[in-house]
Amino acid sequence: MIELKDIQYVRSGTADVTEAIRFATEIVGMQYRGSENGVHYLRADSRHHCLAYVEGTAGVLSSGLSLADHAALVAAEEELILAGTPVRWGTAQEARSRHVVEFIEFNDPWGNRFDLVIDAETDAAPVEFSRRAGIIEFGHLCVDAPDPRAAYEWWASLFNIKISDWIGNKAALMRFDAVHHKLAVFQGDKPGLCHINFQVESIDDIMRSWHFLVNNGVEIEQGPGRHPQSTAIFIYFKGPEGLTYEYSYGVRRIEDDAAWVPRYFDPELPHSIDMWGGPTQRATTQYQIEDATLQVI
Repeated sequence: MIELKDIQYVRSGTADVTEAIRFATEIVGMQYRGSENGVHYLRADSRHHCLAYVEGTAGVLSSGLSLADHAALVAAEEELILAGTPVRWGTAQEARSRHVVEFIEFNDPWGNRFDLVIDAETDAAPVEFSRRAGIIEFGHLCVDAPDPRAAYEWWASLFNIKISDWIGNKAALMRFDAVHHKLAVFQGDKPGLCHINFQVESIDDIMRSWHFLVNNGVEIEQGPGRHPQSTAIFIYFKGPEGLTYEYSYGVRRIEDDAAWVPRYFDPELPHSIDMWGGPTQRATTQYQIEDATLQVI
């Protein structure tokens, strides 16, 4: 069993790096910490970065998940290969670009690219947020697959993944620690990143950001609302090149795995996605950049 420790980052290609960085800093509020060889880093918590924009073609490049150590990385490679999943070790230069010591990469069966990393750089300095959005941490990430139930079965067969709740056959909300979901799979016809989430400090931060986003002409995709599954108060908004951001507050923690029974929410019923009854149109997905040879940009 591959033991995931945390989510680490998202790497996203951009054809307009100036606008991507402007939005991530001036609108989302992240700290821009500079660039290295065409890779631009955005920080939101003690991670070196949670979002990296790579100059080039627009689209998702990979999502990083952390493991404990080198032995865990070697064991993960063996398990993935036994399951028929091709694996590639990143070069030292590629690891430096990710600010990790080592990593391997693989595609899930639906074409979503993941990096398994160890010894990711931690920054003990306070985050220099570009605006006061109340961000406290990189919360979760969501990818797309045609069949979320099949996707859950695949993840659970190899990783320390548990199902928290189902939204019909439209979404699998999954955990590997006490947080209700750190990784989710939504139904989509192509691989890609459904959204990237940041937890904020209070409901006031959600509401202040709502007004800020509207006043700055940002497209609100969902919210403000409250998810009945995680209890989180949320707002989703659309960034450049199809990348959807989410702020949320008050996410449920599942401390007793044995006592928790996953629930099924019919997405056609009112309040199944937003218990406040707001519009629940599908958030925009930023599609995966196709690269069947597992060559990292």
